[in-house]
Amino acid sequence: MKIQPPTVKGSGPTESIMAAFGDHPSIPESLEVLLADETASTVFLKAECPPRVKAGHISELRLEEVEGDSWDKPSLEALSEELQLVIEQNEARSDCFIEIEREGCRIMQIGDLRVTCAWPPFSEAWEITVVRPVAHLKLSDYELPDELIRRVSDHHRGIFVVGKPGSGKTTFAQAIAAHLDETVGAMVKTMEAPRDLQVPQRVTQYAPLEGDLEKTAEVIFLVRPDFVIFDEVRRARDFEIFGDVRLAGVGLLGVTHANSALEAIQRMVGKVELGLISQVLDTVINIEKGKVNEVLELRMVVRAPTGMESDLSRPVIEIKRFPSGELTHEMFAFGSEIAVVPVGGSTGEGGSPAWRMAGEELKREASRLTGIAVLHAKFLTDSSADIYVDDSAIGAMVGPGGDAIRSLEKDVGGIKLNVKSVTELPRGLRKRIERDSWGGGGDMEEWRSRGGRHWEHSGNKRKGGKKGKRGRR
Repeated sequence: MKIQPPTVKGSGPTESIMAAFGDHPSIPESLEVLLADETASTVFLKAECPPRVKAGHISELRLEEVEGDSWDKPSLEALSEELQLVIEQNEARSDCFIEIEREGCRIMQIGDLRVTCAWPPFSEAWEITVVRPVAHLKLSDYELPDELIRRVSDHHRGIFVVGKPGSGKTTFAQAIAAHLDETVGAMVKTMEAPRDLQVPQRVTQYAPLEGDLEKTAEVIFLVRPDFVIFDEVRRARDFEIFGDVRLAGVGLLGVTHANSALEAIQRMVGKVELGLISQVLDTVINIEKGKVNEVLELRMVVRAPTGMESDLSRPVIEIKRFPSGELTHEMFAFGSEIAVVPVGGSTGEGGSPAWRMAGEELKREASRLTGIAVLHAKFLTDSSADIYVDDSAIGAMVGPGGDAIRSLEKDVGGIKLNVKSVTELPRGLRKRIERDSWGGGGDMEEWRSRGGRHWEHSGNKRKGGKKGKRGRR
């Protein structure tokens, strides 16, 4: 049954609470002139510097100096006061307000314009930056495949929209918000600091409550949204809040800066438990120059990581291209670390990516257990590996009759270990190990000498030191 809402004069269901492009109260002419170019997205004014304007299509923005006199400190102070007066004169408008007021900084929303003023001591000189949206696009304008439209229409998902500054990620998030509200019929709210999304009027925009987005999230739960737009996810605590909101069962889209979709996923590591990552985040959309460049999906399975034996099964987060389903990376716990490993990468020195990760972990663990500097470790199969030490440490590592190495094999999970001299490694690899281990100082002989003495003075860390004494020759 369709229920018609009451009509409010001058307002429709899709009217923006934030102003549409070009919609703002009368502002000082000196600023309006700088915004005359409809493609102008940002105006930069700084004391004693020529004004500059960033303009052009989002795929090819250009920064240009504007002819004319430079602005001085009194002029910028006066402009700031005039803009404050504009807000006071338009207090009835919901899109005219002071967003943030701090010592040395003030952020104002004036229609479609976001104005940031900075002055000493926060900045070394007076500065005013004016930003406005370049475009207001619908989801249909992006020419997305039907599979992706259905995916973002499902408001039971956790989505990241990522990209570099100025890439168009916020514009894309706005399009999704409008699509969810107008087409899907979802109840949509936003969490923003500052509030600058151009969204339908029915979408309520929340700022940090008492300066804290965590408190905003607590209120969000009470108003029962189907979907929340979180703009922007910046700090470590923001990623944690994103996880908390998503695990509460709310559909969530976060906007964050990242160079790639994979980098955004890696930023979740440590903020959310590995087993929960795919529940918190299942879709990452990378935007470049206003277009969808890459989409990754996350799914958790229980199996051995690629290249490892089946008895090493564990939770693995599969990272796949969408919609092709091509597996690109795997994320899993390896020792005390979370590994993000490419699948199908080079199998050169050190074998598969998983084997190289395993070799690094084996090197650390063998050094810790024995007190002997293991300089390199290379897996040959899933159950055997070569470990490389200095010539002078081979005897101690093997021990009388092989007792020490057999004990180490048991401690590292039954992996068959072959002890070899570091001199057997290719020269280029030895040089890299020398650099990584000793900071590149000294010649090879000095390095070998130090490597040989390392175990002598480190103290053997195995059971009471007895095996250490027995292992020496």
